[in-house]
Amino acid sequence: MTQMDTKHFLCRIEDGIATVSLDRPERKNPLTFDSYAELRDWFRELHYNDAVKAVVFASNGGNFSSGGDVHDIIGPLTKMSMKELLAFTRMTGDLVKAIVNCGKPVIAAIDGICVGAGAIIAMASDLRIATPEAKTAFLFTRVGLAGCDMGACAILPRIIGQGRAAELLYTGRSMSAEEGLAWGFHNRLVASADLEAEAQDLAARIAAGPSFGNMMTKTMLAQEWSMSIEQAIEAEAQAQAICMQTADFERAYHAFVNKEKPIFEGD
Repeated sequence: MTQMDTKHFLCRIEDGIATVSLDRPERKNPLTFDSYAELRDWFRELHYNDAVKAVVFASNGGNFSSGGDVHDIIGPLTKMSMKELLAFTRMTGDLVKAIVNCGKPVIAAIDGICVGAGAIIAMASDLRIATPEAKTAFLFTRVGLAGCDMGACAILPRIIGQGRAAELLYTGRSMSAEEGLAWGFHNRLVASADLEAEAQDLAARIAAGPSFGNMMTKTMLAQEWSMSIEQAIEAEAQAQAICMQTADFERAYHAFVNKEKPIFEGD
């Protein structure tokens, strides 16, 4: 296991799985200016890190994240100029873009409070496993802002539907774990005691797959939002033809012929 030298969040890498979490459990893991920036940079660099095959964004101390820190972020924002505010909102949006474009499947393991920017991180992840105690809220209107934060108006409707997303973004109310499961936000609910093991098991199954193929899948899932059906079919034809040139594709064929389980190496 490798413990990464990160300053503003926890990170360890083991067996191709990077597990990250915010590290202020006494305050339900709020984000700060520094943790936003460091997470953005880490996810950007992850695209070039072949040692990582999948990511688990974990909870810590029974909570996922309480969003932007009231004292460390919201207070200072009220004193900033428009130019400074735009630099901040672009930086937070860059974190979402970095998660979407990191080339690795990201699993959010959600326990307890998951609100504000914390809910956005969960939303930007590829898969979400939650506990029955998980409470997710996009509460930007409750602090006098718009619900259109960090891509919420683009991404959330694609996950749970336009009407449901509109309700959550207008009211800022909490989505219960059961609602999240029924609406497709959560992939599954598990007991709090099993959350870490379930997330790690799912990440391990993904990490054992063809990492180049997984990267291409993630790329297409993001890019095809803005394509017509015809464009998407052509893009997938090109992507699949590229994947057919990998050694992993050939390994899978030989393993099938020999009635063996393929061992993928990502090349």
